[in-house]
Amino acid sequence: MSIELGLLKAGIETETNTRYAPLAALLAGYQREKRFSPLEMLDMGMKTVRYSPVNKLYQVVISILANCAYLSEVNCRLRPEAGLAQVCGLEAFAEQSTLSRSLDGLTLMNIEQLRQAGTQMWQRHSQAMRHDWRGFLWLDYDLSGLPSGKKAQGSVKGYFSGKKTSRDGNWRG
Repeated sequence: MSIELGLLKAGIETETNTRYAPLAALLAGYQREKRFSPLEMLDMGMKTVRYSPVNKLYQVVISILANCAYLSEVNCRLRPEAGLAQVCGLEAFAEQSTLSRSLDGLTLMNIEQLRQAGTQMWQRHSQAMRHDWRGFLWLDYDLSGLPSGKKAQGSVKGYFSGKKTSRDGNWRG
């Protein structure tokens, strides 16, 4: 499937329209790279009526990427999105109750398989796993929001909603 992104002009009907166009492009790339293929190895032993158990897990992952804080948001956010469903190879998204029942039906063995599949997915695409460990890997854990130094490249004071960094004896300003 080829995906073409563009701007809509008033009065012109298009084949598909979705407010999740960036997510659609991301998921199309993920499908091309087979990023979610480790999910297909799960043996969940659940019945398939309209969606396979693995397909339901895939839809849960999509709901997370679509910023659904709760599965109940799937009905109002993702179900109306026919264009996004098409990109994902679905006729439509499953109802939240179907997804919830599938998650409730996971056994401890399924959860361990899911954990292994997740680990396999992030390790395969992790830049840290491809890092040349003969050199340093720099991690910044400074949560103060202050610049790291006057000469630091791109250094600016960060924004933290409602949180103020107090000036104390350690702060140079």
